[in-house]
Amino acid sequence: MALEELRKKIDEIDAQLVAMMNERAKYAVEIGRLKREAGSNSVYAPEREREVMQRIVAANPGPLSNTALMAVWKEMMSGSLALEKPLKVAYLGPEGSFSHLADLEKFGRSVQLVPVRDIATVFDQVARGEGDYGIAPVENTTGGAIRDTMECFLWIHGPVKICAEMALPIHQYLLSKTSLERVKKVYSKPQVFDQCREWLAKNLPQADLVAVGSTTEAALLASRVDGTAAIASSMAAELYHLDVLNPAIEDNPQNQTRFLILGRESPKPTGRDKTSLLFSVSHKAGALVEVLDILRRYGINMTKIESHPSPAQSWEYFFFVDVEGHASNENMAAALEEARQHTRELIVLGSFPTAVSAGVTA
Repeated sequence: MALEELRKKIDEIDAQLVAMMNERAKYAVEIGRLKREAGSNSVYAPEREREVMQRIVAANPGPLSNTALMAVWKEMMSGSLALEKPLKVAYLGPEGSFSHLADLEKFGRSVQLVPVRDIATVFDQVARGEGDYGIAPVENTTGGAIRDTMECFLWIHGPVKICAEMALPIHQYLLSKTSLERVKKVYSKPQVFDQCREWLAKNLPQADLVAVGSTTEAALLASRVDGTAAIASSMAAELYHLDVLNPAIEDNPQNQTRFLILGRESPKPTGRDKTSLLFSVSHKAGALVEVLDILRRYGINMTKIESHPSPAQSWEYFFFVDVEGHASNENMAAALEEARQHTRELIVLGSFPTAVSAGVTA
């Protein structure tokens, strides 16, 4: 076929896609109406999102990658959500932060993204109903657990539920208005310096490393101060008109941050779920082992455990545990009921679908 014929075919397909996307959106709006009539105010359904993405990946014959198709569907679903109900999603700002990137990745550009000053405010927005959802980082493959998020679960765990999760690849960019040879000072967060320690030692051994509150603040300073650079996201380079001196300077190319999506309702079981638990035990020998052994006896797989000091009692600890399965499943419910008899306090922080990656086919 000639070039013009090929382009004509693409134009015809584009017209069909536009019509079909709008038809899909009309059905989504009707679903929203039926849910409201049934008394539900929830628009975002993580269990449905997982089902759709799983089906798209399984149906993809190529040549488009799963990642590309999932990105298209996420934006299409974002537009449908906005038609059902205007959504507000809080994230740790300012614009250009990795939480901002995660928010865009999860909810798309059709919802209202609200930057807030700290992780505690993300929780507070959701708890008070000022935001429909919030997104908070919980752990990084290099830096480990995000303590601020864990502390928020200790203080604000009433109406706030974990309703979804996602993993965002974290690539750190060296940004500046000057050349690499002229950089005398580098701004970023302490955690980011930890992620780029080897690269900095090799390429900028004489530069002063100045810790600031956020990568976006680092980019802003680098845009104003001569002879400086920032380590931040690629979006920060666009926002503050900085050049990318070096992309992906993180020492671990597999560096990722896991984010939790916070809401006020728990999703329905999907068959591939996680449950996050928070509990404390008596200060006696074997108390933690007793709880973990209950999970073992019920055949429940634990995927994560973290300890955190109690804010109310010295030398007492809370444990954050992720297990496979949904809290409403009969087996899980029985295990949790027995575990409560061996704990001072046990809270289900949320049951939610495990994240779908581009490699998932079933």
